[in-house]
Amino acid sequence: MSVVGGFGRHIGITLTLFILLVIILSTFII
Repeated sequence: MSVVGGFGRHIGITLTLFILLVIILSTFII
């Protein structure tokens, strides 16, 4: 269960960083 939880947490961090990157790029584009 801990392995699955760690994997899910890693996915969450990756998605968060990706969203932040998209927001920053959108700000620069606009």
